[in-house]
Amino acid sequence: MIKQIAFYLLLVGCNANVSKPKAQVEFAKLQGELKVTKVIDGDTFWIIDEELKKAKIRLIGVDAPESRNAFKKKIGPYGKESKQYLKNLILDKKVRLAYDVDSTDQYGRTLAYVYLEDGTFVNAELVKNGYAMLMTIPPNVKFADVFVKLQQEARENNRGLWKQ
Repeated sequence: MIKQIAFYLLLVGCNANVSKPKAQVEFAKLQGELKVTKVIDGDTFWIIDEELKKAKIRLIGVDAPESRNAFKKKIGPYGKESKQYLKNLILDKKVRLAYDVDSTDQYGRTLAYVYLEDGTFVNAELVKNGYAMLMTIPPNVKFADVFVKLQQEARENNRGLWKQ
């Protein structure tokens, strides 16, 4: 059974790169500071570069509750607070993106670790303050250990989602 699961994951990982839109993959390779133009929820937002190209960014390694009803997903507890926290942290600011193994997901969003101009690691800040939970999807696991520790600390200190 374990071999079958490992084989399936290998196949899924190999096929994931085939279906990525070409423009999105090229955009994901852009470097420099990019302006955040809109926050969708606590783990997803839009950026624009100097050439006015737009891209939807999904933070790697974290999952925030839904802030709105969309498709089959319903507003989650602390979803609006999570969105507002991210909005206060990054909206209309310039950010730098860093990538892991996969740079886009099955929805065409750019997957990234995000840093503010002052070096603040946005993904980690969300987990540390309880506005997002750890969600690691291989092969993008570069900071999984960091996120595990930050989530444990947030839970122990009743921060954000973990308030009792």
